[in-house]
Amino acid sequence: MPLNREQATLALDEPVSRVRLVSPARARALEKLGIRTVRDLVTHFPRSYIDLSAVETVAGARIGEMCTIRGTVHEIKLKKPRRNLSLVEIALLDETGLLMVTAFRQPWLMDQIKAGDAVAVSGKVGFDYGFKRMTNPFIEVLGEGQTVTGSVVPVHPATEKLSAAWVRRIVANGLELVRGAFDPLPLGLRLRYRLMSRDAALQAIHFPEQRAEADEARRRLVYEELLYLELFLMQEGAARTAGCEPTVHVVDGARLRAFADALPFSLTGEQERARDEILEAMAAPVTANHMLLGDVGTGKTVVAGFALAAAADSGGQALLLAPTEVLAEQHHKGLGALLEAAGVSHGLLTGSTTASERAAMLELFAAGELDVLIGTHALLSDDVQPAHLTLAVIDEQQRFGVDQRAKLLAKGEAPDALYLTATPIPRTLALALYGNLSLSYIKHRPHDSVQRTTKVLSKQDQGFAFDAAREALARGEQVYVVCPLVGCSSEERDGKAAGKASAADAAGDEAYHPAVAIDAETDFDAADVTAATKEARILQNSTFSEYRVELLHGGMGTEAKQDVMERFRAGEIDVLVATTVIEVGVDVPNATVMIVEDADRFGLAQLHQLRGRVGRGEKSAEVYLVSASKRDESLARLAAMETTDDGFELAAYDLSLRREGDILGNRQHGASGLKLVNIMRDGAVIEAAHKDAQAILDLDPNLEEPDHRALAREVRLAFKNEATIAGG
Repeated sequence: MPLNREQATLALDEPVSRVRLVSPARARALEKLGIRTVRDLVTHFPRSYIDLSAVETVAGARIGEMCTIRGTVHEIKLKKPRRNLSLVEIALLDETGLLMVTAFRQPWLMDQIKAGDAVAVSGKVGFDYGFKRMTNPFIEVLGEGQTVTGSVVPVHPATEKLSAAWVRRIVANGLELVRGAFDPLPLGLRLRYRLMSRDAALQAIHFPEQRAEADEARRRLVYEELLYLELFLMQEGAARTAGCEPTVHVVDGARLRAFADALPFSLTGEQERARDEILEAMAAPVTANHMLLGDVGTGKTVVAGFALAAAADSGGQALLLAPTEVLAEQHHKGLGALLEAAGVSHGLLTGSTTASERAAMLELFAAGELDVLIGTHALLSDDVQPAHLTLAVIDEQQRFGVDQRAKLLAKGEAPDALYLTATPIPRTLALALYGNLSLSYIKHRPHDSVQRTTKVLSKQDQGFAFDAAREALARGEQVYVVCPLVGCSSEERDGKAAGKASAADAAGDEAYHPAVAIDAETDFDAADVTAATKEARILQNSTFSEYRVELLHGGMGTEAKQDVMERFRAGEIDVLVATTVIEVGVDVPNATVMIVEDADRFGLAQLHQLRGRVGRGEKSAEVYLVSASKRDESLARLAAMETTDDGFELAAYDLSLRREGDILGNRQHGASGLKLVNIMRDGAVIEAAHKDAQAILDLDPNLEEPDHRALAREVRLAFKNEATIAGG
């Protein structure tokens, strides 16, 4: 018996065991797919569709084209051509010939398919070793008398314990349970964009009659996901300052003018625009929540200096939080003379600050006699108590957790927040990740005249890179050698590369993208550094025997890392063999050559940040990306590094190749839960959802109006497990 609308709506959040055919065992299998509720089930969207209208015989199937072939299983075998790689090979016969089917990493097919079974396979037809073949096709065992129809079949993500066919059956039952549920989108928005109802969209995306119907359903559901996200981000941003009195900063004061006069150079047009946008946000009668996105070496810190001077002009104080001592000291050194010239008092607080210095500095800060305090995580300590904090600047903000950012902001009543990041995030992704922030961009370096070339080399040709490094060392310059696979022996490295290649093959046309994230040293927490140590020793004893080679990796203690980095900056180390810990803000103008081994392990935005460590001074620089990959997609992706030095352009290109479209991985809040959104393809929808969310909240900040109550409930449910987002 069909449920009424209220019952159907409430059914969305009932346990998935409520759905017909979901036994306790199947409920456990579904949980492995992240499906615990009926809502999870009906939003477990197909990863692809199979058009069964193109049914062919083996003889009639054309090489290179997609089609469906029905036949009888003659033989099925499980093979293990090498360690950590299994494949199932199926010989499929029809009345016209033999088709060989290869399924990588799907050993459970041996339990599901037997010789004599009638099977339909859909995929691209190839030809190898004398037979027509399909690799990783969609496979469905046909029941007795069942025929292949001309319908569109959804392919849902499945597990070893639950086939795609079973998932499809269970999803259909789940849809039946919630049929007729209330549509949370206001009617005005649905009419404006000509969106189908949610009920119709869920049915159509899972079981479309035609692909065009699935596309329309996706358009509706993508907009819905994004609107919820933008509303959530904006409400969370507003919650940080609810009931607080914002500071209206003075942005034309004496110290700000003195800071500008002290600059030994003129700002670029982009820097001036970013400065003006930041100061405009600080001068507004609402708490500023602003992010400055600047490509590597674009001068974000100097622009942030204007904000620090404005805080001092306004009778307030400022904190500048950096992720490492090296970077905090670099900021203090770079901004120190300019702040002093502007009459802005400042101090540096890190883990290395002596107890007596710390006590004296914190006493001045608590008394309001110190305008700016620059530091590391030490700033988060409870004894850091400003007299009147009106500005918090967080550099490389993605390095800090939500709780850490919130703790810093809590040191004032409602301080303006300015976030800096060198991660090149295109606007559409920035809106999806940080919809509660206003944004400024600096895309070009002031010293673009400095030549920096990038060259992609095969493993066999890496000698050219080491020759260039030796030439640079002979000129008295310094070299980085980046090793992303810390802890992997060459044998393990080859095995992993083979496994990844197989996984990429299994994904069909989707290019392989690495999981290593440049902004997370935790990627290397479990790594054994033996191999990296060995590599540094080999380079010291052979390639760079007459130079000083040392190792830097994420597993080292803070003091040890700082010591190595300081000695490299001082020129006491010639070659630094390092993991990605060198990436954040380190400024060594004399470093002119970088060699990145196994470069295909990184995303383009990550590689761009890495190469930003060279070419920091007046000397030209060379970057060599060494890859052992044989995949055309991986090599073509790396080749983009040779043709452009624009980090945002590279990030956009990288995003266009990815399924989820998230260069920052699942560590980020909110957007990591988007199921359908493609950041590049759906850019216009992101812009529209951001604008619509702002308009809704301007009129109804708490979503209390009758038309918005269902919307408010959906937003709460969509992000019920998210931590509070305090300003980005």
